[in-house]
Amino acid sequence: MTAHKAGTREEWLAARLDLLEAEKAYSRRGDELARQRQELPWVRVDKEYRFGTDEGTASLADLFAGRSQLLIYHFMFGPDYTAGCPTCSAIADGFDGSVIHLAHHDVTLCAVSRAPLEKLQAYKQRMGWSFRWASSFGSDFNYDYGVTHTKEDWEAGAVEYNYRTVDLRPPAGQDNSWFDEFASHSGTNWEGYRREGPGMSAFALEDGIVYHTYSAYERGVDAIWGMYPWLDRAPLGRNETGLWWSRHDEYDSQ
Repeated sequence: MTAHKAGTREEWLAARLDLLEAEKAYSRRGDELARQRQELPWVRVDKEYRFGTDEGTASLADLFAGRSQLLIYHFMFGPDYTAGCPTCSAIADGFDGSVIHLAHHDVTLCAVSRAPLEKLQAYKQRMGWSFRWASSFGSDFNYDYGVTHTKEDWEAGAVEYNYRTVDLRPPAGQDNSWFDEFASHSGTNWEGYRREGPGMSAFALEDGIVYHTYSAYERGVDAIWGMYPWLDRAPLGRNETGLWWSRHDEYDSQ
């Protein structure tokens, strides 16, 4: 443990009550942000996307599965990956159990990746997940919603991600071996790995028309990464020094 001040129960309670006021303000701000998300204008989706699913070829409207709201997690699993991204896998561990509850609240949660459906099905079985997972292989869907980047954009160092232009290539003149080491967990190199990106998108279905309502990337998906809300309340917080997580079936022990 790191050195940390100790105190009496009375001192702790006084400090905790101060913190409670800050937490309440944070909660109220979160409520306001949720309201602002819901007030974003809806954008009609006229493009025809086709997805591979367990039930066969599906449209974007089909992914709603009879509900009026659709949440998509953009799972990093490119066509050339040999396994899903470990980070996305940790996030999926957290939301897998929420799917049934959301379904009973008129919300379908579905993952979408560019890998062929057979790869997704095999990996889903390995991980023991039950959520719906659709393949956008051969579709523009991932490109249009900002989570897959073209080779030309990558080589130009001008990838559009999280509403800005960024260069995701490893910095020149540095030891960048860890980039490929990180990517190797998915059976690819850094370019092959990072031309895919994580994110989530929300859609509404009204009178047979699909609307895009929201998308978030990078730390915008922190809230659905189930480990972090817990760590933010643990004595040492996130306490990160590198890639500390793995797929749940790759740990030596519990």
